[in-house]
Amino acid sequence: MNKIETIHAQEILDSRGNPTVMVTVVLANGVTATSCVPSGASTGSREAVELRDGDPKRYGGKGVLKAVANVNDVLAPKLKGKSPCEQGAIDRLMCELDGTENKSKLGANAMLGVSMAVCRAAAQDTKTPLYAYIRHLHGGKSDAPYIIPAPMMNVLNGGAHATNNVDFQEFMLFPVGAPTFAEALRYGAETFHTLKKLLQKRGLVTSVGDEGGFAPNLATNDEAVEVIVEAIQTAGYQPRKDIGIALDPAASEFFEDGAYVFKKSDKSRKSPDEMVELFGKWIAKYPILSLEDGMGEEDKAGWIAVTKALGKKLQLVGDDNFVTNPKIFAEGIKNGIANAILIKLNQIGTVSETLETVALAQRSGYNAVVSHRSGETEDAFIADFVVGIGTGQIKTGSLCRSERIAKYNRLLAIERELGEKAVFGGKSFANK
Repeated sequence: MNKIETIHAQEILDSRGNPTVMVTVVLANGVTATSCVPSGASTGSREAVELRDGDPKRYGGKGVLKAVANVNDVLAPKLKGKSPCEQGAIDRLMCELDGTENKSKLGANAMLGVSMAVCRAAAQDTKTPLYAYIRHLHGGKSDAPYIIPAPMMNVLNGGAHATNNVDFQEFMLFPVGAPTFAEALRYGAETFHTLKKLLQKRGLVTSVGDEGGFAPNLATNDEAVEVIVEAIQTAGYQPRKDIGIALDPAASEFFEDGAYVFKKSDKSRKSPDEMVELFGKWIAKYPILSLEDGMGEEDKAGWIAVTKALGKKLQLVGDDNFVTNPKIFAEGIKNGIANAILIKLNQIGTVSETLETVALAQRSGYNAVVSHRSGETEDAFIADFVVGIGTGQIKTGSLCRSERIAKYNRLLAIERELGEKAVFGGKSFANK
């Protein structure tokens, strides 16, 4: 087996024009693999630390030269000569070298860049598709069908992702009734363009936000859902049967002093019980199949309440409260919180720890949704990752902006390559 010859990091820009880390691993036989690290805007307080320089003279303090130096000067010398196929050992060694609970010394951005690049190098060196190599790491059965994920497509933005008057952060198309991923992508794209025309007819802004969704000013949060339902129908599809809706209110962003404050719309305050009541009304009225971060990460009682009230009616996804951390997630499972988890590699900082969290979800009967970040790059690692772990759902943005489309196009290529060995993940929702 070939060994790691060099590891080199450099500072690049993400889709928001902010610095991030790119890492290149070169093996002794010349195999070269590169990975780029994403960055979030709406983040959980217990996420692994994204190390930034803090120097106001460079990129407003957002530079990542410290993280780059940690790769080049600390991690690279320790990992030289190791086999890239020792993913678990390499990730554990990086955690030991960091020595902190939240990766604040070396930075999760430094460590994840190395971890993903090592994973990709091992796949290339063994002449294995990245998704198949990740399945191997995850302990998946080699003869089982691969699951191509149902996409959650963020077509309307609010909250921290937009400067409009909509409190909830993400309103997503969820084309679960399509027969294949390629058709799901078409369903979504056609509805996205129909939505744009409907917004234009209303005289609303159709410029897009960080994840490619429209960010118009609307009369109410309800109107965002209503115009999406209208777009689905106008595009020729049936709400719920063909295309459902997934929501990410990102409630932590407007949870204050035990209440949910709608700062951007009507300035109202709602108790946790009133939020549960609101969501109950919405899922009875609209074709909502998935609700992510409906309650704030600190509102444990609210999470328990919403799970008891709605957990058998739709998918309840924990993000800010779980942060892809197996220890934190295990606490949530014990407390009966949610029935699904959002998976973001940079929340925890290594491929191995992410796989550990996914395995915990699958053992515990929780769904898992692999997700991008609002600050993305052209790296399509998560497309292979979600196919490898077989969780059947992905969030990677709207139907525009090339850093989002890169993931969709990679999934199209994987589905074509696998042919009859591929099963579309939306079918598990469509049959309910």
